Amino acid sequence: MRLIVGISGADGVILGYRLLQALRKIPDMEIHLVVTEGAAKNFEYETDLSLDQVARLADVVHDNRNMAASISSGSFETDGMIVIPCSMKTLSGIVNGFAGNLLLRAADGCLKEGRKVVLVPREMPLGRIHLKNLKEAAECGCAIVPPMLTFYNGADTVEKQINHIIGKILMQFHIRYKDFVPWKGA
Repeated sequence: MRLIVGISGADGVILGYRLLQALRKIPDMEIHLVVTEGAAKNFEYETDLSLDQVARLADVVHDNRNMAASISSGSFETDGMIVIPCSMKTLSGIVNGFAGNLLLRAADGCLKEGRKVVLVPREMPLGRIHLKNLKEAAECGCAIVPPMLTFYNGADTVEKQINHIIGKILMQFHIRYKDFVPWKGA
């Protein structure tokens, strides 16, 4: 399986890092990573992680300015793309076909080829424009997986909440995540 992971400049870049850690444990998973300039800054602001530590989890790291990278073309076959976290700026670019950087171009290529694109939007509260863009993204074929809190599964720590979010994202690609606790019924 081959996935593109885009980390944009929204709050919560640790979610992107944790997704990369989960993907790295999957046999035969090829990970292509693109990190926006805003995300690079947020790694500095929000975490103690270096970009090198993040990059080591990917098989291929692409410069967000390199519009000629392999992932810029729909003819580069992937199983899809995950944008985590997805900033409202990135969401707007995807919805409006504004492929002004590699992350946006890769998402555009996946959508035009009918591949799965999962967006993990990070903003609160959501304004009308955000909601309109999320609706448009869903109508364009994106799966919207906001990082919402969950309690039915005993997720009483931040770690468990993140595991739930990662599990829900990976379910979009029919990947079972060992740390995901699903609803078992009453």
